[in-house]
Amino acid sequence: MIASLYRPGESLLHRMAAGPKLLALALVGTLLFLLPSLPLVLGALAMSLLLFPLAGLPLAAAWRAMKGVLLVLLLVGAAQLWLAGWREALLVTARLAGLLLLAGLVTATTRMADMVESFERVLGFLRPFGVDPARIALAIALAIRFIPVLATIAAEIREAQAARGLERSVLAMGVPLILRTLRMADEVAEAIDARS
Repeated sequence: MIASLYRPGESLLHRMAAGPKLLALALVGTLLFLLPSLPLVLGALAMSLLLFPLAGLPLAAAWRAMKGVLLVLLLVGAAQLWLAGWREALLVTARLAGLLLLAGLVTATTRMADMVESFERVLGFLRPFGVDPARIALAIALAIRFIPVLATIAAEIREAQAARGLERSVLAMGVPLILRTLRMADEVAEAIDARS
């Protein structure tokens, strides 16, 4: 089964209700992509990092949230560098990194049950239309949880392939990642079916 990414704690962020945290994540994530100023985006990225110790989580937790997607960030940055220059590359990469850090922080400080309950309340208006808010809420919460889980899986596969001398092989990285992702998707489908 999927391991929980929640890390128990007594910080203000841990005690905060899931709804306001998820709303703040959506608003700050949107704001990050609307900010045109590189210094402001870099400041927001630094603030994202500082929130980890304030939540009682080590900075190593921030690294864990990022290391699995580091390759993707580098590729996006390289593409932006080639297409739009260094400033745009840094801006886009910092925006993505900030958003991923914040998503990792919310995931680490929010129990899955609280996320599901929060989404279920918000989606309650769909019930008269024959839509089951509980199923949708669970699917959304699991999708949010998937982001850091997939990053961790990618990092594990990359380390295992590097130990075998297959660092640069896209096939050696892609096939196990796809297989593990599909296996995890089956687990999620079973969890959703079991809940309904």
